[in-house]
Amino acid sequence: MSPRIKLRLYATLQALLPPEGEDYPISPGITVQELLGQLNLPVDKAKLIFIDGRRADLLSKLNGGERVGIFPPVGGG
Repeated sequence: MSPRIKLRLYATLQALLPPEGEDYPISPGITVQELLGQLNLPVDKAKLIFIDGRRADLLSKLNGGERVGIFPPVGGG
């Protein structure tokens, strides 16, 4: 059985969340950028990335068991 993460996509990205998002299978050592590729989520749409409640970046590695939250850029004026 492959490692899994709890994946959350917020705001406009929520529609891209796969059905297994709460228990998403990953390959150990995958980067957030590789995860985005699997999700067909353009890198420029992932403005804020959090792993286990801490700010992360595209090169952060996932090994399984993490909670991953991805937020889009926020507009406003």
